[in-house]
Amino acid sequence: MIELDGIGKQFGTQWAVRDLTLRVEPGTFFTFLGPNGAGKTTTMKMMAGLLRPTTGTIKICGFDVAREPVAVKARIGYIPDHPYLYGKLTGREFLSFVGGLYCLERDRIRSGIEALLAAFALEAEADKLIDGYSHGTRQRLAFAACFLHQPRVVIIDEPWIGLDPRNIRTAIEFLKRRAREGTTIFMSTHTLDLAEEIAERIGIISSGRLIYDGDAAGLRGGSAGGIEEAFLELTEGRTEPAPPAGAGWGSSPGGVQ
Repeated sequence: MIELDGIGKQFGTQWAVRDLTLRVEPGTFFTFLGPNGAGKTTTMKMMAGLLRPTTGTIKICGFDVAREPVAVKARIGYIPDHPYLYGKLTGREFLSFVGGLYCLERDRIRSGIEALLAAFALEAEADKLIDGYSHGTRQRLAFAACFLHQPRVVIIDEPWIGLDPRNIRTAIEFLKRRAREGTTIFMSTHTLDLAEEIAERIGIISSGRLIYDGDAAGLRGGSAGGIEEAFLELTEGRTEPAPPAGAGWGSSPGGVQ
């Protein structure tokens, strides 16, 4: 479902991602780990078609992201680290707008909205303006919008910011259920214990290079201190400074992460 072949991204003279090759099979829950500035967000933006790779190719569901961007975006869901929502719409209006962007039939939009509002406990806020939402409520709405068109691949960048423990658990169970149903989940996080709990595969990137690809047991087995100690040992001293914010084609104000 996800094929990265030798992808790299250069900002000026600095490489944020270098020679990254990866395959992720259907229904896999893949967790992407790495220190700040390691290249996680840059990689995920390239997968979503928001950044153009300097080298290599990316295919999602068999479609080339650079050559067939519309086909790819019809099949993926993407939750960035800081989702943008339209504050002057209500939650329900925003979800309806998203359904329209994907050209879904009205009945499917309505039924999907009701199901997702219930799944993320948003019924009470659905008809209020997004401007008045807390950060956690905005994040739950971003989850709902991501899944409205039933994507085959979901790319999620550090989704737990602003969510309380109950909502984190709700989101985790929802994602695990979708993975069991065949959706491929590619998620970055800094929460190592959650990565160990939920991921079938773990990838670790440092200084723009993939330095581990395997399961939690394999990672944990390399260190007497468990997954956290193993992560620290693998990444110690490897992270390089990120390029300036806004550098390069299609970059966002958040810079490289």
